[in-house]
Amino acid sequence: MSDTTLQIGAGAGYSGDRIDPAVELSEYGDLDYLVFECLAERTIALAQLDRLENPDAGYNSLLEERLRAVVENCLSNEITIVSNMGAANVEGAVRKAAEIVQETEYDAQIAGVSGSDVLDAFGQFQSETFGGESIHEYENEAVSADAYLGADGIVKALENGADIVLTGRVADPSLFLAPMLYEFGWQVEPLTNSELIGQGIVAAHLLECAGQVTGGYFADPGYKDVAGLDQLGFPIGEVSESGEVTITKLPNTGGVIDTRTCTEQLLYEVHDPSEYITPDAVADFSHVKFTEVEQDRVEVTRADAEVHPETLKVSVGYIDSHLGEGQISYAGPGATKRAELAEEIVRKRLEDIPWDELHVDHIGRDSLHGDRGRNHDQEPYEVRLRVAAKCPTQSAAKRVAREVQTLYTNGPAGGGGATMKTQKIVGIVSTLIDRTHVEPQLLEVQA
Repeated sequence: MSDTTLQIGAGAGYSGDRIDPAVELSEYGDLDYLVFECLAERTIALAQLDRLENPDAGYNSLLEERLRAVVENCLSNEITIVSNMGAANVEGAVRKAAEIVQETEYDAQIAGVSGSDVLDAFGQFQSETFGGESIHEYENEAVSADAYLGADGIVKALENGADIVLTGRVADPSLFLAPMLYEFGWQVEPLTNSELIGQGIVAAHLLECAGQVTGGYFADPGYKDVAGLDQLGFPIGEVSESGEVTITKLPNTGGVIDTRTCTEQLLYEVHDPSEYITPDAVADFSHVKFTEVEQDRVEVTRADAEVHPETLKVSVGYIDSHLGEGQISYAGPGATKRAELAEEIVRKRLEDIPWDELHVDHIGRDSLHGDRGRNHDQEPYEVRLRVAAKCPTQSAAKRVAREVQTLYTNGPAGGGGATMKTQKIVGIVSTLIDRTHVEPQLLEVQA
């Protein structure tokens, strides 16, 4: 590691992200840290469901594939891995990581940071959700309740010499901020230098969604052109002890980093740029300035921060209902009329089925913007009918899906490609908990 600057790479921006950009970073990035951000509110609730069905499950489904792809590069190049891929089963994730490391020629200290699961502390939650409802309306149906931990558990793991740190629900920017706190000795409690912490959080926020700051989720042909999206490179944050921040990527990789991509990512999932709340501090992005110093190198300045709040956000996942969905396609002359007849048939067949919400799409005509898509003179050559219903029971959901499938032989001519599925619908509500009721827990394994 450089005496004054950290090189932090983003290896993933969501649970199912590409793996090959992380491999490139581990091999050619000259990194100090490779961070995989793989959790969303709904992701961890679904992980809790998986663990209820299988006690050995509940961590990120791509954890094994990701680690096998990068771990030897990382250990040989002295790159520390940090990730929230532990999801709902940090212990299981640590055990799996140890198995993978033991198959290599390297030794590694693996740490797990848990403590985000606060389902048993329901009585300590604030009484209202962010939407103003009573949180206790969801208590009986709740399958998960996870507080957003900050960087402190990861910092402790790094202080103890961890080479791989796997966590549960740690806030996205905290995964990236933790190496800075550890390496530079920056403090968030007490907040000794607000500008440094602000710069650290803005760097973390720009990196946390990986390819979104290098042109992914940004490209719009003819308006915002981005070359090489098929080989999109993931970002690297260069952060100095004095708070200088540069966002860049590997040369000869696809994508682009400029003031536009950085500005869009800066505002992504930010309600108030002057008050971006994280468990570690409240960042102020309202004066942030981006400067393109070279191609694909953007300097970031003027971020600030204030002391963190005394509460932590809690995401509560609950079983809301069951989804029943069926799809079938019609093509050729009269495709629209046949799809409309198919819809009419299904609606009549569903009159005796209990459902709470019913949604019918003619994909390619109205599935995104309603009737606007139908206001065209030219009739489409093909239409795919999608019928989806939110049902109180799984049996009702299955019936919805089957009614679409039976159009094969009981509906208009030429229907094909029918599919059907049912699944539980996991809802998410959020509230707050006093941070004194949440304590990170450290698990350490030598592999």
